[in-house]
Amino acid sequence: MQLGTFSISLAVKNLEASREFYEKFGFTPFAGDPTRNWLIMKNGDHVIGLFQGMFEKNILTFNPGWDSNAQQLPEFTDVRELQRQLKARGVELMTEADENTTGPASLIAIDPDGNTILLDQHV
Repeated sequence: MQLGTFSISLAVKNLEASREFYEKFGFTPFAGDPTRNWLIMKNGDHVIGLFQGMFEKNILTFNPGWDSNAQQLPEFTDVRELQRQLKARGVELMTEADENTTGPASLIAIDPDGNTILLDQHV
């Protein structure tokens, strides 16, 4: 099962304070819009998203179709196929991708400890 690039989306209280903190670990801004309370930071292939006021808990995020530089992969498993595989394996989904569409779509699952897992396809 190819889930795409992985990042953690952090629910932060203060975007600027979090940016400054993670810069001390070698992360640099990569994408985002601080005026809209979100920023994506990278350190090599490691990616974190900082999101102020957008959600309550941290989220494990996978992006089918993207590499760690948000560039489209030549081949990838579509989120709808991943959804079919997960459901066949008994994973309960909180939200589902529309099987009648193509392109961008997402799904959400919750692990046994209450952690949110987002598969968010942008291509």
